[in-house]
Order: sequence, then C-alpha cells, then structure tokens
Amino acid sequence: MVFSIRWLAILAACGLAACGDKPKPTEPQAAFTPVAVSPDLWKEFSGEKALAHVRTQVEFGPRPSGSSALEKARQHILSTLAASGWETERQEFKETPVPGRGETAFTNLIARFPKPAAQRVIIGSHYDTKVMNGVRFLGANDGGSSTGALLELARVLATAPAFAAQFELVFFDGEEAVVSFGSAELGPDGLVGSRHYAKSIRDRAQQYKFALVWDMIGDKDLTVTLPSDSPKNLAGALFTAADQLGLRRNFGYYGQQILDDHVPLATLARIPAMDIIDFDYPAWHTSGDTLDKLSVESLEIVGRVTLKMLISELGAK
Repeated sequence: MVFSIRWLAILAACGLAACGDKPKPTEPQAAFTPVAVSPDLWKEFSGEKALAHVRTQVEFGPRPSGSSALEKARQHILSTLAASGWETERQEFKETPVPGRGETAFTNLIARFPKPAAQRVIIGSHYDTKVMNGVRFLGANDGGSSTGALLELARVLATAPAFAAQFELVFFDGEEAVVSFGSAELGPDGLVGSRHYAKSIRDRAQQYKFALVWDMIGDKDLTVTLPSDSPKNLAGALFTAADQLGLRRNFGYYGQQILDDHVPLATLARIPAMDIIDFDYPAWHTSGDTLDKLSVESLEIVGRVTLKMLISELGAK
C-alpha cells in the first residue's frame, strides 16, 4: 500500500491526468446487459479459505519484485486460478524504477474466465512486498491479505461462469516503492505494475464499467477507509451493500486521497476506480505486519460486501 502527501500535491498541481504521458479522451462505454446470478452468491466467500492463501504467501517470506520468493508466490497464484478454471496471462516487462540500481523484471498476472464475453469490471491486488533494509517484511496484510482474498473471490466467481466472465482479475507486481513513490504518470518508483497495465488497456478501456482495488483488508480491527476522492457512485454502492449485510460500521472514508494501484487505472486508462483499503493499520511497513494481525472475519466481511456490491451492479434485477 502507498500513501504520499508530497505526491498528492504534485498530482493536484498536475490535474492528475495532465502530467506525463497523456491518455486518450474517454470513449463512451460499451453497452452492457446484466447477467443472471444468484443474489446469495456473496455467502459463498470464505474468510478461512482466503486466510489460508494469505498464510501460503507469507510462508514464502519477503516477496519483493524480482525475487525467487515472489516467483513462488506467483506459481501459487497461477495454480490456484487454474484449479478454479481461470485462464491466465503473464504480463512480463522490465523497468528501472530507481535510476542507477539496475533493471528489474516485473510480472503482472491477469485472469479471465474462458467464456466469450467482454470483461466489464477489473478487480486488482498487488502481490509484491516492500524491500526494507534490516527488516524482514512479510507483508501479511500489505500484499498478502488482498491477494488471498482475490484468490478466494476467483473460486466463488467460478461457480457462476456467466457472472465470472464479466471480470478481469489482476495481480499487480511492483506496487511497492524501492526508495520513494513517484506518481501515477511520472513514476518511476512504485505503482510500476498497475501503471504498465493501465497503459496496456487504453485501447479497450471503454469496455470497463469500473475497477476495484483491494489492499490491506485483513486487519482484525477492520475499518475500511476509502480515499476521499473515491467515485461517489462506487462508494455509495459499497456502503449500500455493507448496510444490507449489517456491516456498515466497518466502512467509511479516509480524510485524504491515497496513492495506490487504483490511481493509474483512473488517470491513465480513464476507468472509474476505487481503492478498498484499511489504512488505519499500525503495523504498516514494519516487521510487525504478520499473520497474527489478521482475522478470518475481516477478510470475509470485505469479500462478502464486495461481492454483494458486484451482484447489485452487474446482476440481472
């Protein structure tokens, strides 16, 4: 997860999408026909299964970009998706996020369900962990929790193939900065994977209705803090879903903007994007970000509320 007051000022001064490599003007969205899906599909999301995937990630140890540990995590993600029937693409590329420190290989993982359809919604999570000198950073919550939850979401969606075909699941590499974060457009450090992916989908960006990014969603003391500039319709839909499940107390706003993987999707690909994140997490970027800080209940709350929202937004009424 990333946050930077300094870069928020730069983004504001640049008008967000006005800096750097300019995106194409937004095109009208493609027509969308809601699909039939059980209104109770959200009940199938298991916090226990999500946490089991988090545990596997953590057992690989620190997982910075370019490391052998991250490749092990990648193989776990790919095999889990294949077992649920998803087709995957390795989006491989090389960049030099920090000048003078050499080139790094990055790999985004993109999953689509094998049924002819134009995907309508992107759901993303980063799966790398931050390099921290002198700190064994396991990233149980920051990188692990959202990745485990996204794998469980893939399993649940696969039980409803026509619904699953509406989604593009993306596991971003290179979210964490090596030294200090750049911006969505200026870079180069941090948000490397989501920036590369956002640029790669510009020519088909109109097919997407919106994008959601999960990050740091497993804290036992769950308080989802949506960025203050979240699209109102998406935030409202999430809050409504939380209300319907009696879980509204766990969802609110953060007092400021947050620089995370949703920003390149919004500014470079011009897709309405929202970050579902609990930034109120004392162990953030410390050696204390360990599995014992997480809970089955928190993962289940975020997974089920998000699914409830997705059913409402994409399912036939």
